[in-house]
Amino acid sequence: MSRSACLIVGLGNPGPEYAGTRHNIGFEVVQALADQLDVDFKRDRAEALVAWGRWKGRDVGLAMPTTFMNRSGTAVKTLLRLHEVSVERLLVVYDDLNLPLGTIRLRAAGRAGGHNGIQDIIDRLGSAAYARLRVGIGNDFPRGHQVKYVLSAFAPDERPVADEAVEQATQAVLTFARDGITTAMNRHN
Repeated sequence: MSRSACLIVGLGNPGPEYAGTRHNIGFEVVQALADQLDVDFKRDRAEALVAWGRWKGRDVGLAMPTTFMNRSGTAVKTLLRLHEVSVERLLVVYDDLNLPLGTIRLRAAGRAGGHNGIQDIIDRLGSAAYARLRVGIGNDFPRGHQVKYVLSAFAPDERPVADEAVEQATQAVLTFARDGITTAMNRHN
């Protein structure tokens, strides 16, 4: 890959039973990007579905690990190695309970914030120094029902807000691909 290539990894759980759930919004973002770049996903040796396209002269890899979310780190580490992408050009897109539904936030690095998929990536890479794009899914659930909430579909009145967040997230990712994390944060946070 070229030195300017970036890898965008959306987190989610594989299988039709998880499609459209809050926890899979990272998958929705990379699928929307694949549609925009007119590329198709193919199974990769890194336990992921991968698609490569170009945006404004930059190579852009899109990936959805085929492992369950809490085991995303192995796929991410292997993807970086196989496709020769530096960790500085990695952006992980995932759901965040701590952000209101429809909100997006970019970060250059940081801790996992209780997200098991992010923690697994940190553990496997041995570093928390990679960019993230958090997509808010809200936290309107009774105490003790977090797992049920994140694995549930968006309510009909929430779906348009989630769709708008996916659109905003795709624009933020494309800014990252072209101009890097600092510009993307300044423009989209």
